[in-house]
Order: sequence, then C-alpha cells, then structure tokens
Amino acid sequence: MNAYSGACHCGEVTFSVDADLPKQAMSCNCSFCRRKGSLMTFVPAAQFDLTSRQEALKSYFFNKHRIEHRFCATCGTQAFSAATAPDGADMRAINLRCVPEANLEALELKMYDGASV
Repeated sequence: MNAYSGACHCGEVTFSVDADLPKQAMSCNCSFCRRKGSLMTFVPAAQFDLTSRQEALKSYFFNKHRIEHRFCATCGTQAFSAATAPDGADMRAINLRCVPEANLEALELKMYDGASV
C-alpha cells in the first residue's frame, strides 16, 4: 500500500493517508458540496494523519451536523472532513482536489444525491 498526502492552498493544513490513491471519487450535489466542487474519497480515521497543527483548522457544521467539515483558518480550503459512517466507524472524507498526485481526470466519479437527503 502506498501512502499519499495533501494540503490546503496555503500549506498550513497538511495530512497523509495510509492507503493507495483511489480510482473512484464521490461528487455530491448538496448545497455545500456543489459550491466547493470537492471530489471525495473516504478512509477509516486510523489511516488518516493530520501532519499540521490542529490550530490551523476551523470547523463548519450544517444540516444534521453529522459531518465536521474541516477547513484551513488561513486560506479557507477544505481538505478533509470527519464523520461517523452508518456502521459507526470513524471516517475521514478526503478532498482529492487537495492531493497533488491524484489524477482527477482519470477518476471514475460516483454521483451522490445529497440534495435529496
């Protein structure tokens, strides 16, 4: 398994993921994701390592407050989110647009109708 890393635009928020780069990503049409344009992949929290200071992050909650949207306090980029999966697992949603080695054009996109949930 090859790890990959990512960062916000200004580099204040950095992370690494102990997993192979995915071949698929989720594109959600909810009011928040539509505006951000994120392409998300999900990993267990144990495979995620925040390599920057926790203080560089701010959180945003909306709707049912189930997802903690984490973003850089300096540049505003949302590199990842934290949430609990339906089975109770602690997960991280990685914004693949913040992972330089991700080939976004090659990703198979899975559409999620978050606007109807």
